[in-house]
Amino acid sequence: MLLDELVKTTDAVASTRSRLAKVDALADLLRRLEPADIAAAVGLLIAKPRQGRVGIGWRGMTAAMGEPAAEPSLTVADLDAALDRLLVTAGAGSAAERAATLRLLTAAATEREQAFIAGVLLGELRTGALEGVLTDAVARAADRPVDAVRRAAMLSGDLGETALLAITGTAAELDAVGLVVGRPVQPMLAATAASATAALEVTGEASVEYKLDGARIQVHRVGDDIRIYTRTLAEVTHRLPEVVEVVRGLPVCDVILDGETLALDEDGGPRPFQETMSRFGTDAVRATVLHPWFFDVLHIDGRDLLEEPLSTRIGVLERIAPEHRIPGEITADAAVAERVSRDALAAGHEGVVVKAVGSAYAAGRRGSNWIKVKPVLTYDLVVLACEWGSGRRTGLLSNLHLGALDPAGEFGEPGGYVMVGKTFKGLTDALLRWQTERFQEIEMRRTAGTVWLEPVTVVEIAIDGVQQSSRYPGGIALRFARVKRYRDDKTAAEADTIQTLRALLRS
Repeated sequence: MLLDELVKTTDAVASTRSRLAKVDALADLLRRLEPADIAAAVGLLIAKPRQGRVGIGWRGMTAAMGEPAAEPSLTVADLDAALDRLLVTAGAGSAAERAATLRLLTAAATEREQAFIAGVLLGELRTGALEGVLTDAVARAADRPVDAVRRAAMLSGDLGETALLAITGTAAELDAVGLVVGRPVQPMLAATAASATAALEVTGEASVEYKLDGARIQVHRVGDDIRIYTRTLAEVTHRLPEVVEVVRGLPVCDVILDGETLALDEDGGPRPFQETMSRFGTDAVRATVLHPWFFDVLHIDGRDLLEEPLSTRIGVLERIAPEHRIPGEITADAAVAERVSRDALAAGHEGVVVKAVGSAYAAGRRGSNWIKVKPVLTYDLVVLACEWGSGRRTGLLSNLHLGALDPAGEFGEPGGYVMVGKTFKGLTDALLRWQTERFQEIEMRRTAGTVWLEPVTVVEIAIDGVQQSSRYPGGIALRFARVKRYRDDKTAAEADTIQTLRALLRS
């Protein structure tokens, strides 16, 4: 298939706010794709190519842009093959070779195709073709139940391969997709409540567990082969040998564990989140020892536990890893839940997560069965721009422009970001230096006082609430916003939504 057909479809999807119209347009495209193009095309449509990030930034993309082709000739397979070459090109002379590959690619592309390619490589293709919409389109194109497609995508961790199976395979083959130890699944997510009491009112009897200020990990073991994945499903096994040793010592053969890892101080309290995340970088130094804590088990020795109630999964976890289970208590008593919350805070942790004891593990879903409770309202927002500082911050990028995700395009472009406020509070000298360097690497344009950025950086912001405001398109502004930390473990697609923030007006 010509890439131009993909681009025309994304234009059609971006031009409508109707979810049904988006699904129809995408389903029609999927039906016309050759089987060999399906997995690659799905990745391109959501700006998550099957190769992952291939190391091309805004500057490299801009430098490669030349005169566009007059007529479309590139195919989906051509673009996919070029991404393969960019991914594997390394070593001496690789920079020039990668630049040449990119120049050849863009020279063969029309103007609209060039913009599409840039959006894919920079992860900011704003078409409204979010994964949920595309999942529905796959189901429509394949004439399969959307729940079956969604389940297969969550358990395989790959919407592209799921689309290929749904469209070209049988219903039985799609339904047969299940847990595979060694293949990461999308993690279950939590909603938010203001207090443990409020959370318990939603869940009923629950496991009230400490919410650690660590990094989410998913650990797979098959015999002596152990692999560790982040919440974004990136493998980090080689960076966490101490976690490998802990899991190797458990009395199991095959297991999938969900949990957190973090660094502790001399008194057993949590060290700052940045110290934990420093172990996940390419230049990680192992001076900081990370400790694993697990709060769920999805599989054990040939038995899948996804559909088992949480109470059963906790029982298994207590049997195989009692010393590494996150602290918590099962209760239906609000007073007990509040006490556990106070104990967690006193121990230096973020708060608690309240989990319904009868709930299954809903991979990749955020619902009311898990509810996190923090003493301060915190939200994950995207940095859209940053202003140069003054006074002692002269020469440093300081004041952050913060955006919330707008999935449906209610206040702007579908899948774009709506500005909700600014802040320079909470930034340490080290963070100021870091963001000054980093933000100029992902710069898109600048004015005299502001650098506009690729919307890829997630920052956790503490606020006292929101207030109505005509200053921003979403109609709200943050109250007393301050930086808590940068979230290197989250993508911009995981940011909190403008709808979530607007709901605070009613609370």
